[in-house]
Amino acid sequence: MSHKAGFVNIIGNPNVGKSTLMNAFVGERLSIITSKAQTTRHRILGIVNGEDFQLVLSDTPGIIKPAYEMQESMMNFVKSAFEDADILIYMVEIGEQDLKDEAFFNKIIYAKIPVLLLLNKIDNSNQEQLEEQVSFWKEKVPNAEIFPISALQNFNVPEVFGRIIELLPESPAYYPKDQLTDKPERFFVNETIREKILLNYSKEIPYAVEIVTEEFHEDENIIRIRSVIMVERDTQKGIIIGHKGAALKKVGMDSRIDLEKFFGKQIHIELYVKVNKNWRSNANMLKRFGYNQ
Repeated sequence: MSHKAGFVNIIGNPNVGKSTLMNAFVGERLSIITSKAQTTRHRILGIVNGEDFQLVLSDTPGIIKPAYEMQESMMNFVKSAFEDADILIYMVEIGEQDLKDEAFFNKIIYAKIPVLLLLNKIDNSNQEQLEEQVSFWKEKVPNAEIFPISALQNFNVPEVFGRIIELLPESPAYYPKDQLTDKPERFFVNETIREKILLNYSKEIPYAVEIVTEEFHEDENIIRIRSVIMVERDTQKGIIIGHKGAALKKVGMDSRIDLEKFFGKQIHIELYVKVNKNWRSNANMLKRFGYNQ
């Protein structure tokens, strides 16, 4: 029996549903999902294995015009997604008008590989609007196959998955067949905590935060975790901690619940907050946090 394998990279503007789609394919919450822009900061691989195929999915940050060094690094993850893709998924949502970056858009329409354009969130539209959008995108991206979907409701997602499998090139597996992702456990601890901060705090706080998991000790029945929440200013530290530590305690409790589901074990988590001034523009700090690879 022949075996298929390949890299399928998902790109698009912020908040169009890229992470929701990848998680639907993989069946695990590998990418954090919130209603806030720039939720995904790294390029995250999710691996889907079948008896005769291996699909390596890549969720990338939403395409933006970079304002500081961390965002430049985020866009480098998107650029790399064009370089190793066997299939490109360009994800848009109902009512959207092309990418914020013309150079990226040109790479899509002149791509030499199969392009699937997924028109997401169709549950927020009517039939007339849907038909108008399909016509619009057929003209804008004539090289793409267009699939109207709802990633959140799983509408047409199995059909897209089936088409991807058809398009995969014949190849041996790139990763062991029991592997789910290329990221280590600590990465998902960091992402889970960051998600809770995105959900529990407003304004600039979530975007000034990075997480470093300094300890991850796994025993048979329990995982003990010690993580540091890095902020840029003393005022942000106070907001993260909250009155008598209540806000920080809630982040820890919410994170523990999700991590126990993810790892299938009891979790003991300790959170600390440190100030690291202007880390988003510090090349050494960005490298430490995995941005400048």
